[in-house]
Amino acid sequence: MALARPDDDHYTDRYDNVDLGEILSNNKLLIPYIKCMLDQGKCTPDAKELKDHVIEALENNCGKCTDKQKEGTKRVLSHMINNEEEYWNELTAKYDPENKYRTKYEKELREAKA
Repeated sequence: MALARPDDDHYTDRYDNVDLGEILSNNKLLIPYIKCMLDQGKCTPDAKELKDHVIEALENNCGKCTDKQKEGTKRVLSHMINNEEEYWNELTAKYDPENKYRTKYEKELREAKA
């Protein structure tokens, strides 16, 4: 998950220890993150940070992400692509209306199941 540090060289690692496995395996935890990203629900502080930087992270291939964030981002995207198709379509419509990044990530991450 991509989150900005004050120095702007990297995203903050403040949320790097979030248990992605627990979130991805439990819709009661996952759906609020998705709803936040879609402007359909309240945002927790970590979800708001993610939402604030998702476009930049997509545009820069997660260039400001820590290694753990890059790994986590691939895991989350793979899960969304392979298991949450309806939400994935909504998210890409909002954050990638021209399908510039969808095409790039979907091929790789459909093959790398979460």
